[in-house]
Amino acid sequence: MNPDDIKALLAAALPACEIQVEGDGRHFNLVLVDPVFEGLRTIKRQQLVYGILNEEIASGTIHAVNMLTFTPAEWADRRQS
Repeated sequence: MNPDDIKALLAAALPACEIQVEGDGRHFNLVLVDPVFEGLRTIKRQQLVYGILNEEIASGTIHAVNMLTFTPAEWADRRQS
């Protein structure tokens, strides 16, 4: 699985999401910015993303995922820092 495949899966489930994916085929780093994360704690945000990728993780196609999740306001604040 390549970064574009991961991005496509995420984009289908989170159409308003700004998505950045880097990876080597089994290990991926994600940066996700979406209003859907508003009001959710970090663990709930991650559970949402893992739910989207669950089939690929369970099958071993994806071995590891590191992610950073932001609301648009959080992302804007981070970029200004």
